[in-house]
Amino acid sequence: MADIIQLLPDSVANQIAAGEVVQRPSSVVKELIENAVDANASSIVINIKDAGKTLIQVIDDGVGMSDTDARIAFERHATSKIKTANDLFAIRTMGFRGEALASIAAVAQVELKTRKSENELGTEIIIEDSKVKSQEAVSCAKGTNFTVKNLFYNVPARRRFLKSNTTEFNHIVSDFQRVALTNPEIKFKLYHNDSEIYILPKSNIRQRIVAIFGKRINQNLIKVESNTSIIKVTGFIGKPEYARKKTGEQYFFINERFMRSAYLNKAVLDAYKQILPPETVPSYFLYLEADPATIDVNIHPTKTEIKFEDQQAIWQILHAAVKQALGRNNIAPSIDFDQDCFEIPVLSKSSSGISMPQIEINPMFNPFESRMMDVAKSNQSSRMSLENDYLANWESLYSGFENETKSENTFSSLSDDSVQQTFTDTNLSDKYFQFKNKYILTPVKSGLMVIDQKRAHERILFEKYLGSLVSNVIESQKSLYPKTIELDAKDHASILEISNELKTLGLDIADFGGNSIVVNGMPVDAVNQEPEQILDKFLNEFLYSEVDAKTQVQERIAKALAKASAISGGQNLVSEEMREMVDLLFACQNPNYTPFGKLIVSIIKTDELEKRFN
Repeated sequence: MADIIQLLPDSVANQIAAGEVVQRPSSVVKELIENAVDANASSIVINIKDAGKTLIQVIDDGVGMSDTDARIAFERHATSKIKTANDLFAIRTMGFRGEALASIAAVAQVELKTRKSENELGTEIIIEDSKVKSQEAVSCAKGTNFTVKNLFYNVPARRRFLKSNTTEFNHIVSDFQRVALTNPEIKFKLYHNDSEIYILPKSNIRQRIVAIFGKRINQNLIKVESNTSIIKVTGFIGKPEYARKKTGEQYFFINERFMRSAYLNKAVLDAYKQILPPETVPSYFLYLEADPATIDVNIHPTKTEIKFEDQQAIWQILHAAVKQALGRNNIAPSIDFDQDCFEIPVLSKSSSGISMPQIEINPMFNPFESRMMDVAKSNQSSRMSLENDYLANWESLYSGFENETKSENTFSSLSDDSVQQTFTDTNLSDKYFQFKNKYILTPVKSGLMVIDQKRAHERILFEKYLGSLVSNVIESQKSLYPKTIELDAKDHASILEISNELKTLGLDIADFGGNSIVVNGMPVDAVNQEPEQILDKFLNEFLYSEVDAKTQVQERIAKALAKASAISGGQNLVSEEMREMVDLLFACQNPNYTPFGKLIVSIIKTDELEKRFN
């Protein structure tokens, strides 16, 4: 029987490795930037075209390579970081496995120019499909210039599975930010399609965070600092009031390497318990330093998952550090960490001079006087308790409005004819009351109807916006003074991609350059809100909320903008405004639920009200 096991050709083996190492264009960008950092570069320039599908170029002024090193760097498992197995437990550099360049060269057209400072000439190598096309001496700048063209040109199936340019570029920006945040001493420049995305000068950690995420984040940052024999924790966390649904501003770094850890993330979130707005997460940029021998970085292909020797102790230290930072800023209850430590005296067997405790007696004490004071206090307390009971009883009269279930006393159990009849009864009653600036109350034939005003407005705006997108009818209020707003690179790219749809809905924006946009007009339903608030709410909902994959982009935009533009739950409404909202709500195709599936209308039936008086 013939042998069936054979060694794979290098080109095939490299393509298999590329499937693990080079998952998308951002993987290439990450590997090349990390190589530049390891080469002790003081300046790194990244040029991207078509989200990395056409071109990825990384230029650094690092130590460069000799002609021999330049050639062997493209071989599998070629690395300058490891010589023995023991070196795996003392790694402080970014890359070390020696598969990145071989994998990239297997799925792209690669050009490399590199020169060491002591050499007059450098080396140029051109590789396609793992094959060296040429290698020759050239005149070039000190450092390394790495160019990757036409990624996955020879693996069309992989290329077809790439996402839109906006999505792929957002991944590039994410990986770029992770490296830039750990190397503030390095100057970075990032360009996309010849447009400037980031120009980051040499700085400190805080300045680098602000340069990447915008000036608005500066007032949000709280310093964290803790040093123990196990681990050192430094960095910044965000104030609770600035927490958002957005999950892109949570960063852990271990020994200047980005890492993911759901376990340690919980340590941070637990420190924020009961002080975060619902369904939000805080920002954090936390830098951990530990002995490399106590961590294992080689447990995941992308080297972003880390295994610690003493996970539980690090959890406790991190949790305490975050809690301490919040306490020092009067955000969470905390002991005074700045006071001098107090000493607890220790009693030894040799201790002497121990005496019996002395009891002081007051000969003027009158027990009857104390008794009379207690009676007076008791009477006052009883009066206050009775008044509180009266108030509580009035409040409890309305209890249950918010907690009605979908299956009981709601429109969901009524037929379309019943809905229309209830609406007719409502119009006939023409009496509207607002409860706690949140609910609209109106009597109907079957009882008392309760409407959540914010949710009702979301449904009204959603159907209006969706209709505008279909009919292409624009309703916008032009701004006398256009507003310029700074965004981070990912939000900037995402919002420009859907700018035409947003303009149809009345949100007229234009690119202002440098990750900024200018707002020229606002939706007529949101002219009383600040453009920053609308955009922040919209991006929070559109980009960072879970969405059904089948939901069309237009519907997602309409949903997000409706939620961002709707009135707040605490807004006072006059009778005419309440009547108009009810009229518009019942003109909707589905007045029962918001576009997110939350209940809008509930009816407390007359029988239920009468039971309360039995």
